[in-house]
Amino acid sequence: MNRPAQRRLLAALAVGALLVGGATGCGIPEFSEVRVDGPGPVGEAGSINGRPSEPPARGASGSDSAAFILNYLSAPAGEPNRAYTRLRQYIAPEDRDQLQEKQGSDFAVNVVRLLKDPVTTVNPQGTTGEKATFSVRIEVQQVGLLRANGTLAAPVATETFYDVKLQAAAAAGSGDEDAGYYVVDPSSTLLLSDQALQQYYESYPIYFWNSDQTRLVPDQRYLPLAVPRERRVTEVVGWLTDGPAEWLAPTVTRLPDGTQLINNATETDGRWEIDVAMPGEDGAKLDRLAIQLAWSLPDIDGPLDLKVRNQVRRSLPSLAEHRGLFDAYLVEGAPQRLCVYEGGVRRLAFVGETSGPDPIDAASNRNVVTAGLSRSGDGLLAALVVTDGKRQRLAVGAGEAPVSVQERSAASYASIGRPVWLKTPVGGPARGLVVVDGKLHRFDAHAQLTEVPLSLSGTVTAVAVALDGHRIAMIVGGGLYVAAVSLDGGVTAGPAREVPTSLTRLSAVDWSGENRLVLAGVKGQPAVYDISVDGAGAEIALATEVGATVTHLTAYPNNPVETFDRSPIMYEANRVAWAGPIRQIQREDVQNPAAGESAPGNPTAPFFLF
Repeated sequence: MNRPAQRRLLAALAVGALLVGGATGCGIPEFSEVRVDGPGPVGEAGSINGRPSEPPARGASGSDSAAFILNYLSAPAGEPNRAYTRLRQYIAPEDRDQLQEKQGSDFAVNVVRLLKDPVTTVNPQGTTGEKATFSVRIEVQQVGLLRANGTLAAPVATETFYDVKLQAAAAAGSGDEDAGYYVVDPSSTLLLSDQALQQYYESYPIYFWNSDQTRLVPDQRYLPLAVPRERRVTEVVGWLTDGPAEWLAPTVTRLPDGTQLINNATETDGRWEIDVAMPGEDGAKLDRLAIQLAWSLPDIDGPLDLKVRNQVRRSLPSLAEHRGLFDAYLVEGAPQRLCVYEGGVRRLAFVGETSGPDPIDAASNRNVVTAGLSRSGDGLLAALVVTDGKRQRLAVGAGEAPVSVQERSAASYASIGRPVWLKTPVGGPARGLVVVDGKLHRFDAHAQLTEVPLSLSGTVTAVAVALDGHRIAMIVGGGLYVAAVSLDGGVTAGPAREVPTSLTRLSAVDWSGENRLVLAGVKGQPAVYDISVDGAGAEIALATEVGATVTHLTAYPNNPVETFDRSPIMYEANRVAWAGPIRQIQREDVQNPAAGESAPGNPTAPFFLF
């Protein structure tokens, strides 16, 4: 998500956590204060937004070997062309030639998550020459491969620990007993901790057009804080011309082959100039590039001239106004909370939220287990999972509220998960995804179910769709994965990429932002966390000590088009529904309960309509 949207998400999560004060005991789960795993950044000279732009020097840790290792794992952070210069500070002078320096497209850093504090072997393990050394072991989870273009690719390394051999700097002849340490016999693999990635880089989305060039799809990159402001635009334009991240490639459109930036982007009196070479350029291609630039440069609101070989082809008076000409996402109006209550889809209305009639007509609104609804122009798309004896069917309907749901799947199944709709322009085919008996299926407006082949094996237990409609998150075989989906001629999923996380026994997932997920699993005990789509960002604890497996999880994805200032998540555990870290969803929160209810139960299966 962009910087303002990300700040709004964290603020909303923090407000929700503060509102919970004391809601523990009597079976009510305890919500933690919002917590970001790992130490927070400390502001210092040369810092940006309280974060230092470059890692500390080798001697900053003094005689603390564990602190030295943490600093060593931040040394490659920053601009790639200086990574080896920074790292050499930490290497014993006689061993610096062992580093096999790589630059350009060959440059890559292994991002790892430390699973435990570094463990130092106090007794000397051996010698290098005549100088005593000792070893520090770090246990890690491989997170990804950070490349020079800011993409974080799937990890290649499989190591679960590294032994880093250290030598006291005083033994190297510094004459200062507190001069810290050097690394001896260094690995040729560059290592960067995920904490250093969070501290020295900015999560930065850029945007590519989908395959039919009707919607924008975000692509998360990492921009070093050390990159000066005057070069940031050049970096972003270079990312766009280089193309999308590998896992997104199946569903997005690259710029025309041969498109490249000519010289650096420049700024004069607040007006930016970007000069490109674009073979076969025409008005439509330039218009699309202008929109890509407007959305990919959210920190620039002023004028911009787009040139092709030094000729101004598009002059934008205001980049902020140009962003407003095209909404990146198909959302209109604030989201509405819904749930299943006594077998029907019902509206929820907490204090300060709007009320109204139920979205499903009475004749169709029966025997519902779970549901997914989506706005489509002035109408709604509705998908209900309904009971059929001891089995279940998918029922689908479309139209103005209240929707009549008449189409049903031809077969019944043992288990159907929560159906989710793919956001598509009004008039386009209605399509969605759902887990049926442990396999991923697509469905259409006629409730016809078709299995979607995946690039990995295992039982599928959950699926969630991003707001752009071209990215999905899945829990398959107990692991968390993301994949791009193509809507050309149906719904097909590209190669899946695993998302590393510290949670285990995963049970539910949804999208909480442009590039963030909300995930239910176990971290000591059942919990709900907000994590990065690539697993590298901060893991934000939303609900801990839940007490039971989370069986249903939903979120309104924070986005720059339509924000939501209330708790953005709801979930269900042990047949009790919760509105994020705010409070339990009560029967009194349900609007329009069916008449004649003699033994009302709990609201279940909450979800958002947007």
